[in-house]
Amino acid sequence: MDDLKYWLAFSQFYKFGPVKFKRLKNYFPDMASAFSATAKEMLAAGLDEKTAEEFIIFRRQIEPDKLIEDLAREKIKVLTIDDPAYPKLLKQIYAPPFILYYQGQIEAFSGFLLAVVGTRKFSSYGRQVTEKLVRELAFNNLTIVSGLALGIDALAHSIALEAGGKAIAVLGSGLDRQNIYPAQNRYLADKIINSDGLVMSEYPIGTLPLKHHFPQRNRLISGLSSATLVIEAGEKSGALITAMHALEQNREVFAVPGSIYSPVSEGANRLIKMGAKPVTRAQDIIENLNLMDAANYIENKKIIPESPEEELIFKQLSYEPVHVDELVNLTKLDTSIINSTLTLMEMKGIVKNLGGMNYVLAR
Repeated sequence: MDDLKYWLAFSQFYKFGPVKFKRLKNYFPDMASAFSATAKEMLAAGLDEKTAEEFIIFRRQIEPDKLIEDLAREKIKVLTIDDPAYPKLLKQIYAPPFILYYQGQIEAFSGFLLAVVGTRKFSSYGRQVTEKLVRELAFNNLTIVSGLALGIDALAHSIALEAGGKAIAVLGSGLDRQNIYPAQNRYLADKIINSDGLVMSEYPIGTLPLKHHFPQRNRLISGLSSATLVIEAGEKSGALITAMHALEQNREVFAVPGSIYSPVSEGANRLIKMGAKPVTRAQDIIENLNLMDAANYIENKKIIPESPEEELIFKQLSYEPVHVDELVNLTKLDTSIINSTLTLMEMKGIVKNLGGMNYVLAR
């Protein structure tokens, strides 16, 4: 696209969101003409006088050709809303971004996308649920979309990758390395990119991770996805903003029921009371979204114990923690046999050690 550099230039001006940009795009023959327009022409296009005057002052410091060079240096690519590869579901939301910045494989947009969001400070129950559900969903080729935030977001990304699946991270900042937020998840962003996934933002290079960017970012997480799954969310969690966006975008919302005594389950439980579909297993999502082939695939992947000892232990385990001493009592096996068998089962990915000699099924 010859005038891509002017799309980039407009994205630098924070007052040009999707609505105002669309007015310019519809009025001018190309974005080069819009970029060099007079204040009078911009008013005719539908901009208010203050915005037009501020942009004319602002554009003096913009070098469109340099913006292209900056992207190449950072190895960041862009998609405009006119590009055939622009995500179809995202294009359907109110005021979709006119430009997307991304790193990774654009093919990640073409799969079945599911948003998984939740609290930053999850409980051990939230960890177990996330590990179980996301692993099964990723096994079945669902791409996990989230926000790279600490907590459930980062955990969901990590579990999806561990299961051999793909992930898409949507940021509330620029994609240049110093602005990836939170900084401790930069390695996770790299891992997503290197696993055929994608890291994206509607914000240009140099954009700081400002607080008001994240509610805006959340509309993209839900907008990219066919459905949103909320796993643990407090009463004022950002995950609830994502869920509300999903409802406004006419997308399915799922929530994992939690304890009525747990503050981090208040939001998810409230969503269920509002009509979100409760989820206790991956099949609940897959069946509801008519992905029956995937549901059958989950059933076929059920674990088959490989020895009499494994079978005895397997029968006593669930997704609730069981202590080794209790397994000894239930199976009547020697402690040494229990420990060695559990070690083998953990290496195979059948069980997970939660610490303190407590075990649960891993999938």
